[in-house]
Amino acid sequence: MPRASRLLDVSVLLTSGMPVYPGNPDVSIQPVLQIARGATANVSRLDMGSHTGTHVDAPKHFFDDRPGVDSLPLDLLVGRTRVIDLPYRGGITEEHLSAAGLREDLRVLLRTPNSALWNSPVFHQDYTYVTEAAARYLVDQGVKVVGVDYLSVEQFKKPGAPAHHALLGNGVVIIEGLNLSDAEPGVYEMYCLPLRIAGADGAPARVVLKR
Repeated sequence: MPRASRLLDVSVLLTSGMPVYPGNPDVSIQPVLQIARGATANVSRLDMGSHTGTHVDAPKHFFDDRPGVDSLPLDLLVGRTRVIDLPYRGGITEEHLSAAGLREDLRVLLRTPNSALWNSPVFHQDYTYVTEAAARYLVDQGVKVVGVDYLSVEQFKKPGAPAHHALLGNGVVIIEGLNLSDAEPGVYEMYCLPLRIAGADGAPARVVLKR
């Protein structure tokens, strides 16, 4: 009998006060109307940045004349995806990726020690990141979607943001803020649907893997 498909939600839970990249807006989710206080329905106000929690970076994030998140082709964000285990701290290098063997993968999610950082209520500056050389290697290999398991693909406060420029400048979509703790290495079907916000440089997304 075929094994039943399993859906794995690799998005982080959005909560008030959750970690955000320094300088980005804090997250606030507050009730505006409450049944308990006599209202006919519960309604909340959401206050957050476009790069909150699990989110998609559009080329417009670093290039004024490039497309916003509402122009990204959804067929690029849905389809066969490979989770690669990279148990390294510091910078992910071209050598790390070469050893993993991308096998002409169009979409890759990089599972690192970062996923454990989501257990902490504060932002960690020493997260694992993708070096510029590794970003260019991904471009050269034909990768079109790269996902990472913390709030930036870039080294913290890296001058010039070279990894972002290398990826977004070559049409590679970046998914940041994943939690891949429960995602075993291997091939999945990914569904990544960012909010459809007009001209936005990025948007929160729900990302689900199916195996």
